[in-house]
Amino acid sequence: MSEFPTHPVPANFQDAHINARRYQQMYQRSIHDREGFWGDMAREFLSWDKPWDKVASYDFVKGEAEWFAGGKLNVSYNCIDRHLPQRASQTAFIWEGDNPADSRHITYAELKDEVCRLANALKARGVRRGDRVCIYMPMIPEAAYAMLACTRIGAVHSVVFGGFSPEALKDRILDSDCQTLITADEGVRGGRAIPLKVNADKALEACPNVRTCLVVRRT
Repeated sequence: MSEFPTHPVPANFQDAHINARRYQQMYQRSIHDREGFWGDMAREFLSWDKPWDKVASYDFVKGEAEWFAGGKLNVSYNCIDRHLPQRASQTAFIWEGDNPADSRHITYAELKDEVCRLANALKARGVRRGDRVCIYMPMIPEAAYAMLACTRIGAVHSVVFGGFSPEALKDRILDSDCQTLITADEGVRGGRAIPLKVNADKALEACPNVRTCLVVRRT
């Protein structure tokens, strides 16, 4: 007799996207017909503004790889907008704070509103396609909003770990040559407060390239 507990297979498993047989079929095709398989997946699960010229090209000797060359899409649209007709009131993601009792369910409709609000704020501050934006934030919903807002307007975002020191933040701001920094006044990790805005202020003393610093109020 096994020492480990066993659990019955939930009845709703029969509604899974694919079954074991279909999975094996897809897996075999992904090995033997890579471009055909991934091309079909990209068409089925993503919305494209412009189709690609070639699914994939790679040279493992040189360490070079390129996927969907020539294609154009908007990541924010694919993450949010295309789900709205059927899923506007459904949960897009669940946020859990440093205290597990502190959590939120953010719907697709709420996500779009927050992302568009921040995207418009970035545009109002002069952020345009190709501009770099550093994101130095705790694990809060606004961090996801910031990333999606950047992709929505074509800005390039660089996420800097919220536990990094002012010196480490400064180095990453200078390396990316970002013009905008998004941070929060404070974060909490393992029950300990992290003075993000204080750290950001110290880092920005040596970063003349930054023109705008947006701060999320957490305290």
